[in-house]
Amino acid sequence: MVAIFEIGKITKAQGIRGEVRVFPTTDDPSRFDKLIGEDVKLKNANEVMSVLRISNARLQKNIVIIKFDGIDTRNAAEELIGAIICVDESQALPLGGDEFYVRDLIGLRAETEEGEFLGEISRVFPTGANDVYVVSGETEFMVPAVKDFVKKVSLAEGKIILRLADGLRELFA
Repeated sequence: MVAIFEIGKITKAQGIRGEVRVFPTTDDPSRFDKLIGEDVKLKNANEVMSVLRISNARLQKNIVIIKFDGIDTRNAAEELIGAIICVDESQALPLGGDEFYVRDLIGLRAETEEGEFLGEISRVFPTGANDVYVVSGETEFMVPAVKDFVKKVSLAEGKIILRLADGLRELFA
């Protein structure tokens, strides 16, 4: 099965020629330019609704305006509102050395530098400045995904090593 990555959500129609406004959920909104002429999947919930080809994309402030082949009217564009735009793993952007896909982090065993089990990574929240990892164990707490607190991520070992801020345990106990 091919992994599918969500890269944006269609929020509304733009103009009368079938364009849509997309809120990007990718770290690099300029990636839509690289998808011109490519097929993407549109889904709602977990079901793929359709496959459409991007014929044009442009960044406008923090929103991407997209034109799909075959979507030529405002009414047709409005039918796409709420759809999630996804790409296959083969279309995913390459990761840097200290970058990970969220799907690979979920379920990692979280430990302290001393080897104490804290729980598992259950969610990842993007905040703009940095992501925040939610660790679920006996208690649930959040850790900023920055080098001061995330000391090592080993997908091969299935674990993440964390340094906890002073007072963090007491805050969520």
